[in-house]
Amino acid sequence: MIVPVIVIAIWQLAATQGWANPQMLPSPLAVAERWLAYLLPVQPYSAEQGSWLAWAVSGELILDALGSLYRVALGFAIGAALALPLGLLMGASPLVYAWFNPLMQLLRPIPPIAYIPLSILWFGLGNAPAVFLIVLGAFFPVLMNTIAGVRQVDGIYLRAARNLGASGSTLFIRVILPAAVPYILSGVRIGIGTAFIVVIVSEMIAVNNGLGFRILEAREYFWSDKIMAGMITIGLLGLAIDSAVNKLNNYLLRWHRGLEN
Repeated sequence: MIVPVIVIAIWQLAATQGWANPQMLPSPLAVAERWLAYLLPVQPYSAEQGSWLAWAVSGELILDALGSLYRVALGFAIGAALALPLGLLMGASPLVYAWFNPLMQLLRPIPPIAYIPLSILWFGLGNAPAVFLIVLGAFFPVLMNTIAGVRQVDGIYLRAARNLGASGSTLFIRVILPAAVPYILSGVRIGIGTAFIVVIVSEMIAVNNGLGFRILEAREYFWSDKIMAGMITIGLLGLAIDSAVNKLNNYLLRWHRGLEN
């Protein structure tokens, strides 16, 4: 936590001393206040009878975060479900690899953002084009890492399994697939990160809610503190998801960690 604290202190000092235009770079305190207001926006209203004030809480940030997480989860699930079996087949079968690899290498360099006009043309506005773009963003990291994992299984394991009489299906399920799991999980981790990048861009164009939409809305009104609050929220969500995936990796690969130790 030392480095983030130092960065925030320098940032606050620059804002306090007037070294930066507050409209361009609001202070950390201003961003924190806006983030709390974004998390629990409150508006006082008077009761019809009585002089006390009550507070209505809408939770705008929570709704936006849930909308973005829903799109990320759905798009990543579809992309990974398509990429995993194809990657296993391409990695295990030279024939399947020869058939599909040219097409995959043709499509892989095209960024998902380039599909935005087509996604809107095909699916209109709303969740559908956003999910489509996320599927594209998550598909290729999982695919390429799965292929690499299967193709880089140590030949000693394969020869040992064959010498022990393992059939083709047993060899694939008990040897190739477990050996490829570290690569697959690395692809999952990269794919989730890419899905987060794509969802923010897609929400700025095709969706009327979510963190990306709210950041774009704040830009229109020049609310730089709200822009940064949205960015911080994205970072916190990404950190939480990455930590969860990392713990899942450590759990699923505890046998692998044991061999290393």
